[in-house]
Amino acid sequence: MPALVLLGAQWGDEGKGKATDLLGGSVDYVVRYQGGNNAGHTVVVGDQKYALHLLPSGILTPECTPVIGNGVVVDPSVLFSELNGLNERGVDTSKLLISGNAHIITPYNVTVDKVTERFLGKRKIGTTGRGIGPTYADKINRVGIRIQDLYDESILTQKVEAALDVKNQLLTKLYNRRAIEAGQVVEELLTYADRLKPYVADTVLILNQALEQDKVVLFEGGQGTLLDIDHGTYPFVTSSNPTAGGACTGAGVGPTKISRVIGILKAYTTRVGSGPFPTELFDEDGDALRRIGGERGVTTGRDRRCGWFDAVIARYATRVNGLTDFFLTKLDVLTGWEEIPVCVAYEIDGKRVEELPYSQTDFHHAKPVYETLPGWSEDITKAKTFADLPKNAQAYVKALEDMSGAPISAIGVGPGRDETIEINSFI
Repeated sequence: MPALVLLGAQWGDEGKGKATDLLGGSVDYVVRYQGGNNAGHTVVVGDQKYALHLLPSGILTPECTPVIGNGVVVDPSVLFSELNGLNERGVDTSKLLISGNAHIITPYNVTVDKVTERFLGKRKIGTTGRGIGPTYADKINRVGIRIQDLYDESILTQKVEAALDVKNQLLTKLYNRRAIEAGQVVEELLTYADRLKPYVADTVLILNQALEQDKVVLFEGGQGTLLDIDHGTYPFVTSSNPTAGGACTGAGVGPTKISRVIGILKAYTTRVGSGPFPTELFDEDGDALRRIGGERGVTTGRDRRCGWFDAVIARYATRVNGLTDFFLTKLDVLTGWEEIPVCVAYEIDGKRVEELPYSQTDFHHAKPVYETLPGWSEDITKAKTFADLPKNAQAYVKALEDMSGAPISAIGVGPGRDETIEINSFI
């Protein structure tokens, strides 16, 4: 039962879309198991660039069945906007499956997200303002709206009214906003029911049956390990579990069925939003990484914060996810530097620390301890094998592999679908 989990090993934006798409021709199902349209994947096919936010990257591979699992939160308007955009470009989206147990991002979830961030001011988390967090909060508070609720108007109305009982008190009395009318929300949500219906399925049953039939299933995480609600840099995290364990709960597949866990690792480090970032650069090198790497959020449009590679984070990702492999992306961006610093440890209160500190306070005060590796100037975008890389680029990859604790099985040497060196097969 070849089930693979593919996830971000840093703060997200590592290039998971490229990796998922690369594997898409070899797998039967690609499953998003958490997050919502706060995630963003850029996939380049030939001279075409696709920006995906909610849809699994496998939707661009005709042989593959893309699945939105029960752990995802779905904004129907965003879903149909993405589907329409792909259809207009000739992409067949008819095979998409969506779990009936996935929760819906309602208009009031978006409103609460935006006004809460505004109210927090300097203490804001840096959310995307798309209603993701409030929707997961509703799920945990058992007042959430699931896709299957669209097909019972009575239940839908009761649930919307229950959710708004408290939210309207919050909006009117704390945030000085107008109350939201339950009937209007129900009416809007029901407009999506008919169009959603062909996609809605018991995805837990379908995926488990596929694995029993020796189909290849790829579970695709959004965001990254350091944004995990339990294992990330809390509170500057997302509202779900992008780590490997989230694939089991978010898709309804038991952990004994997972055969490989692949971490996507950028050759340097980036993050979007607030929160600690030990290797962040505020100089010309940071500006160069941002410019050459095209480091702007696919979903947010915000410039990404850029820094050198952090091996402490990579080791942590290996541990909490049980990573079996790494896919190293954007190695080409580092071409041209004479020397490339790599963070091998932190200094905290004068002491060297080689593992991610347990304390939030310690991590905020962590200073990177660097080792410097020789760079290269040769163009590597045409490299097809590891041996094609310049010696210094090979040494850089091997050093990152040794520091990170899992083998690097593939290397991205350019943005294109074919600009990848495969060292070990993932399947």
